[in-house]
Amino acid sequence: MTIQEIAARLIELANQGDFKTIYAELFSPEIVSIEPEGVPDRKSHGFDGLKEKGEKWNAGLEAFHGQEIGEPVFAGNFFCMPWTTNVTFKGAPGPVEFSELCVYEVKDGKIVKEQFFYTPQENG
Repeated sequence: MTIQEIAARLIELANQGDFKTIYAELFSPEIVSIEPEGVPDRKSHGFDGLKEKGEKWNAGLEAFHGQEIGEPVFAGNFFCMPWTTNVTFKGAPGPVEFSELCVYEVKDGKIVKEQFFYTPQENG
């Protein structure tokens, strides 16, 4: 797959909520995932790390209200895109719009690194 095909497939699957297929099809087993400074468990490694991170994220959610993923921008073996999610965190007074910039690095047809840029929410 080309980097453009990988980005398109990532967006397609994310819009379906199919993160299991994203990990299996698009990510390298040695994937590194990095969140901003101040986020607990800031770095995750491999499929087990991603699974644990996803479980923690889901455990903190009361409700998912929707998302919007912007068009990817490409530079060499990197692509990035804006991703906005509307969620209600457990214990929060109401929904929040959670916006981030997602940067992905691709090598040998697989995503080897993802890094997220956002201002951490108090409950997120």
